[in-house]
Amino acid sequence: MKLNLEQIPRVNTITKEEFLKQYVALQKPVVIERLIVDWPAFEKWSLDYINELAGEKEVPVYDDRPISSEHKFNEAHAKMKMSEYIDLLKKESTNYRIFLYNLLKEVPRLQQDFKYPDVGLKFMKKLPFLFFGGSDSKVFMHYDIDLANIFHFHFHGEKQCILYPPSETKYLYKVPHALISHQGIDFTNPDLDKWPALKKAKGYITNLKHGETLYMPEGYWHQMTYLTPGFSMSIRSVPKKFSNFAQATYNVFIMRYFDNFMRKRRGQKWIDYKNNEAISRTNKRNGF
Repeated sequence: MKLNLEQIPRVNTITKEEFLKQYVALQKPVVIERLIVDWPAFEKWSLDYINELAGEKEVPVYDDRPISSEHKFNEAHAKMKMSEYIDLLKKESTNYRIFLYNLLKEVPRLQQDFKYPDVGLKFMKKLPFLFFGGSDSKVFMHYDIDLANIFHFHFHGEKQCILYPPSETKYLYKVPHALISHQGIDFTNPDLDKWPALKKAKGYITNLKHGETLYMPEGYWHQMTYLTPGFSMSIRSVPKKFSNFAQATYNVFIMRYFDNFMRKRRGQKWIDYKNNEAISRTNKRNGF
């Protein structure tokens, strides 16, 4: 038995009015295939181009090790030069990824290559983050701390995206005091006997290719698998629902600091407690 996933709707282009009515108002995801064809980035952005402009920059990299008490919230696992990282991506499969990296601040020339789309959302004008991954590297299932509306633009290659709306949280083995599902779950090939509540979850899936844009509504869970080496960029719009805005405020100013405090105080016992609670709470809630 596989996950209950339907293909994310796709459009070639879309008007502002259609986007707001059909997707933002209904909080449904969509892939817009040709939203950014007028960006210089559409033609220029590739791993070689990034290497040319930013090869000497030292960048933080992350692997797929389970979250532990040894590292703080979003703390990098290693650092290397961008040129070394890109060479690694081209040479072999690697689980090293770069995420939440403000390369556009480090290399201002890149800022000339994109613009904020006119789709009826007010985007945060803080410079966007870039995300890089090697072939077969995975981003664990999570939702973003600010519960923003997200536009996710992919470049160079192909990545698979699995999404779940917030309504499905009760089936996803959410870890308490965190933004992730249990990291023992492989959402690309889940053991549904071990994680039975996943059978009830209804989500979405798509493969993003170069130049395509994925709209992820407020608080959507997402898991990414890089099918080839590549990178993406996200821009964000604050949540419109007050409940989501309030939850985002709690996440940013209370939850993450509490979690770091407990990691420091209780160490691995805190991590183990949360993982065990994710399983017991989800299975009990769903009758397993």
